[in-house]
Amino acid sequence: MSTPDLLVLHAVRVLGVGDDTAVAERFQLDVALAKELLLDYQAYGWVSWSEFAGVGGWSLTERGRAENERQLAAELGPHRASVQAAYDDFLPLNGRLQAACTNWQLKPTPDDPLAYNDHTDAIWDQSVLNELTAIGQELTPLEARLTAVLDRFAGYDTRYASAGEVEERHRVWFELHEDLIATLGVRR
Repeated sequence: MSTPDLLVLHAVRVLGVGDDTAVAERFQLDVALAKELLLDYQAYGWVSWSEFAGVGGWSLTERGRAENERQLAAELGPHRASVQAAYDDFLPLNGRLQAACTNWQLKPTPDDPLAYNDHTDAIWDQSVLNELTAIGQELTPLEARLTAVLDRFAGYDTRYASAGEVEERHRVWFELHEDLIATLGVRR
């Protein structure tokens, strides 16, 4: 099992920016514990707090990113081959998800291959939603393989399936992708 020390720092990484509650909720941790660790991490120079227009959140510093990568490498240890195999199977799904999200935003016309999707074509939109659902169904066995070796990968499939909007599904997917590349120490 991943330790709260790793999970709090890693939550900041996969979220990009998040307040105390969002960081705690990402891996179902106690908010008070997450807040305490975030303040410690701020003192270590691993995270920083910033605000804009009354909205604030924690983000990783370069030192925090390096520390998170160190923690993840230590945790990965003998599980590298299993996580790499799952990531290799994730990549084609990622391509399909990117295509579906593009099709949600754009609907090519004979005159404009990059025409905005105004969502008036119910058949087009339903085909995109069907593809996103199919991708979600393929995520479940992939996640099962990941959680068999690292339990912190749990919940991506249910979060994806319960996301109400295409954008929310994309956010969950983005977090999973970031989690995988961070865990393996690879770049996008």
